[in-house]
This record gives sequence, structure tokens and C-alpha cells, in this order.
Amino acid sequence: MSPARDIVLLLTHSADFYTVDRVAEELSRRGLRPVRVDTDGFPAELELTSSLGPGGGEVLLRTAAGELRGEDVRSVWLRRLVSPRPDESLEPGWRESCVRESRAALEGFLDGLWAAGCAFINPLGGEQAGNKLRQLRLAMALGLEVPPTLVTNDAERVRAFFARAGGHLVAKMQTPLTQSMAGGQPFVYTSAIGPEDLDKLEGLCHSPMMFQERIDKANELRVAVVGGRCFVGAIDASRSVEGQVDWRRSRPDEVRWQKGELPSEVAERLVRLVAELGLVYGAADFIVTPDGRHVFLEVNPGGEWGMLEKELGLPIAAALADALASAGRSP
Repeated sequence: MSPARDIVLLLTHSADFYTVDRVAEELSRRGLRPVRVDTDGFPAELELTSSLGPGGGEVLLRTAAGELRGEDVRSVWLRRLVSPRPDESLEPGWRESCVRESRAALEGFLDGLWAAGCAFINPLGGEQAGNKLRQLRLAMALGLEVPPTLVTNDAERVRAFFARAGGHLVAKMQTPLTQSMAGGQPFVYTSAIGPEDLDKLEGLCHSPMMFQERIDKANELRVAVVGGRCFVGAIDASRSVEGQVDWRRSRPDEVRWQKGELPSEVAERLVRLVAELGLVYGAADFIVTPDGRHVFLEVNPGGEWGMLEKELGLPIAAALADALASAGRSP
């Protein structure tokens, strides 16, 4: 790769700050030029151009900072890729059409960067990596322990599963409703299921849900995996009534992050799982049981890690910057 390819695109949204800023700082220290791209500003605030012809093709990006060409981009961090934001004055039908067209143009632009030799973290076309059932199947095959799990829209099967689990059951969504926990958008937490809930499952006819056996916790782990490195934070929400099932419901004064550890064999299996999912980066969640077992829950290809760096000093931004700086491929 030519030394001239010194630009790294950081794709995110306009409400995202700390993690993007940290990675940008680390890239600058390595002599690269980070360029932040808020994808919710397209098409109103960003201009993307893709061209194809007998002589080849090119992709161009114009922001307030100027124009850049695809051949000058070394790598792309797909931190967040959110839907384009059309003008509010458009009629609803036109808005939907404009969002679809803008999304297609954005995806085509990214594909053009890939064709020009840019590397991506995480790679393009990895949508299946976030599929929770696929993750659990692969994790089991690699020897990680996972909770007994049911995904269904059949209320009777939920009731039978509840009985088999001895009444220890939680419900969760397979996909997020929002990109962050900052508020202002719907957010569905993991919730305990009790006997009183078994007659209130009519909503399953509109959407299936994931149900898992509730695992006793000593604490929970968030593991940021970058390549072959694991950065581990631990949190104990047992003092929080609201946070015992999902630590994200705890008040800030009830819980705090501490440095955690993964047994070497668990870390090795997790690194293999992230690689088999086709990812360079993933944020994995584990439950550590009172008897010391590590139970895998999921890996989020775009999961949060800022709190681990900010509160624990874990050098995750540096690891990502190293991966983005060393990334390169032939077109």
C-alpha cells in the first residue's frame, strides 16, 4: 500500500463522541489522518460520489473539511452506520424513498472503497455476525458454556420452557432498538419473567423474543476483543434492585467497573469465536457464576467499550488504532 494512503475514515453518528475522539487521537499519534464521518448527516451535510466507466471507477467524499478520494483512504472504522437523515419537510412516502436511496448510495460508496483496497473494521457484509442464535451455536461448538435458550412466538412453548427452567427465566430482544443508551429513543432491557407474565404473552404474535434460563451471577464481564487481544471489565450489580437482571438499569452510584479477568481457555475460545464470525472487533458479555463458571451471552460487533477505557484505563483505542493503521489490502 502506498504511504500516501494516510486517511482513516471513522464512520459514526452525530451524538457519538468519546470513543471516536480517542481512536482519532491514537491514529494521529501514528502519523495518520483520521476523518470523522457522521452518517446521519448524509445526504444533507455530506456529498458522496461514486462513478464507474470503461476507464475504471472512483469514489469521492466531500465534507466541510474538504474533498477526499477513495485511493487516499487506508482503512475505515465502521463504528456506527446509521440511517441517512432526510429533510423533515418531505412527505412520509418520499422520506422513506429518500432514506432507501441514500442508504443504497452509502453502501455503494463503501463498496467502492473496498474495491479501491481499503480495509474495514469490521468487514463489510458481516450482518450475520450479529445474529444471536448463530453466535450461541458457534460458541457451543467452540466449547463455551451458554444458557439454555428459546426463540419463539409460541406462548405455550414459553410456558413449558419456564417450567423446565424452574421459573428462572429472562426475556430479551435479539436486536437493539437504538444505537446507544443515551436516552430519547426506545430501549428494551433484559427482564425477568415471573408466573404473572405467562398469561401476558399475546405480544408474541407481533414479534418473537429470546428467552433464556436465568443464570446466578457473581458478576458480569464486558470483554472488548480487538484481533487476538481481550480487554476485560467486570461489574457487580448485586447491590442494585433494578440492575440484578440487567446491570444497565443500575444507578451510577450503585455499580462501578473494575478490571476483570478471563481464564486463558475461555479467552482463546472467545478470540476464535470472534474470528469465525468474521470480525476484527467485538464486545462480548459473560456471566461469572458464584462457583466460577463463565457463561457466554453474546458478542456485539459494535458494542460499547468507552467505559472500560475511561474508568479502567484499558488501551482499547490504541489497539483499534493499531489495527486500522496496519490494515491494508490490494484492490
